[in-house]
Amino acid sequence: MLYWDYAAAAPPYEEVVQTMEQIMKQHYANPSSLHRAGTEADRLIKRSREVCAAALGVKPQEILFTSGATESNNLAVKGAALQYQSRGRHIVTTEIEHPSVYESCLQLQNMGWEVTFVAPDSSGMVEPSRIAAAVRRDTVLVSVMHVNNEVGTVQPLLEIGRLVKAANHRTLFHVDGVQGYSGFEPRMGEWQADLYSLSPHKIRGPRGVGLLYVREGVTLFPLLTGGSQENGLRAGTENVPAVVASAKAVRMCGERRDQFNHVMIPLRNRLLKFVAGIPELKINSREDGAPHIVHFSYPGMKGEVLARKLEELGMVVSTRSACSSRLAEPSRILLSMGRDVSTALGGIRISLGDSHTEADIALLEQALLKAVQALKIVEGGMR
Repeated sequence: MLYWDYAAAAPPYEEVVQTMEQIMKQHYANPSSLHRAGTEADRLIKRSREVCAAALGVKPQEILFTSGATESNNLAVKGAALQYQSRGRHIVTTEIEHPSVYESCLQLQNMGWEVTFVAPDSSGMVEPSRIAAAVRRDTVLVSVMHVNNEVGTVQPLLEIGRLVKAANHRTLFHVDGVQGYSGFEPRMGEWQADLYSLSPHKIRGPRGVGLLYVREGVTLFPLLTGGSQENGLRAGTENVPAVVASAKAVRMCGERRDQFNHVMIPLRNRLLKFVAGIPELKINSREDGAPHIVHFSYPGMKGEVLARKLEELGMVVSTRSACSSRLAEPSRILLSMGRDVSTALGGIRISLGDSHTEADIALLEQALLKAVQALKIVEGGMR
């Protein structure tokens, strides 16, 4: 089986696995304990914070460890809204955000906040001027993902951040960087980002841990209370092995980013060209999208049917975000991009990793062609 679902969960680096195993065996004490073993565990947390801060180009005290990017996004959105509601109760985001941002905004909307959901164009790009036009005096937060997790569109964060701050300098700008970190260097200062979420298990790190950059001077309303961990913003005993292993993954991913792009971009371009040559398929990803995501649809054929056929042929692919893949309804992202229901039901996401080769792509292409031809016969017989 060849695995093509790195955007959902990437296999961890062997070095990450070894690090996590070592820490689990040797440093199991609670970092909040005052004895020597606890102090050593706390030192490892601090060192991990420094490593992650260096990789993101920020200060160690601006790095917050969570249980995952879903918690990071929830804390960024709801923590900002609750903390700064005296400034207003209005939030701006887009129609194509990850569920952890989108549903956080819906939850706040049900609690009385006003949320403006900005629609993308047909390629999944959100026009910066439309986001800025939605910003008001009472806008507390703007939240925009760097790379769309389904179709791979890269948002123009530099322009978005500039226009948001020009419209209201007190409005906080949150970036969901989960799918962007592997291919793009984070630029908090240039983006004027106040908050940035990251998920180590998308970049070959462990699960059950996440990062949230919180710019110095920004305060969030804690969603979890009961302890003073993480500067009082996130109570709970730290997952020391996962935190240390995550720091290693974040560092390794940053150091290998140029090589990642050097390998991924030609592979992605080849796959895009191949898919474009199959009449039954419709590409949903932009040519200048993220280097690791290719998304297309088979209109009239449910995505899970094509995914199962590909799995029979040895290829593991996804239909959409893993957080939504078990839902039977059409893709919210594709509908927002103006696709019809038939196309939105037939989506397939292929996400590449740095272990893939030209030979792997060739095998995927062969399997894809066989799968489409087989389903075309079935489809014809049903008419």
